[in-house]
Amino acid sequence: MKRIMDSAVALIASLILFFPILMVTIAVRSISKGPALYWSDRVGRNNGNFKMPKFRTMRVGTPALATHLMGNPKEYLTPIGSFLRRSSLDELPQLWSVLVGDMSLVGPRPALFNQQDLIELRTKYGIHLLLPGLTGWAQVNGRDELSIEDKVALDVYYLKNQSLWLDIKILWLTLIKVVRREGVSH
Repeated sequence: MKRIMDSAVALIASLILFFPILMVTIAVRSISKGPALYWSDRVGRNNGNFKMPKFRTMRVGTPALATHLMGNPKEYLTPIGSFLRRSSLDELPQLWSVLVGDMSLVGPRPALFNQQDLIELRTKYGIHLLLPGLTGWAQVNGRDELSIEDKVALDVYYLKNQSLWLDIKILWLTLIKVVRREGVSH
């Protein structure tokens, strides 16, 4: 049931958001050197790897690190990178990952391939069994402001309390957070 809902919502959202996606693609390509999309190596269900697309917000050649591990992530941002991140427009290509089944609309955010501390802690609590999400309980409860331990605790809550209603609540809260631009540190 969840997979059918994910696919239907992602397809409808892709059609509705086609023009904004096209405009962001043009903006990224015209303002900075390199491709519009960045395909990030991520860890998904059962700790399998997959390529997750995002609009490129960092300059070509930026180290593949979680931004909290960079000394000064702002120095790597493209001229519109900060805006794309604060508005979450950089996440729109992930609708593709939902359509192909690498991600769900709601679940724990996929870890970077090199975030071993996060991957190990999620595996310890069984979170690795979930399909990663475009948004999740941790995103609506702090996003970039959370420690790894706090993110995992929120992921555990989601694992134990999964339901259609919780997913709807998370999607609604995500919309509110995006509009208010809350929880993004760069």
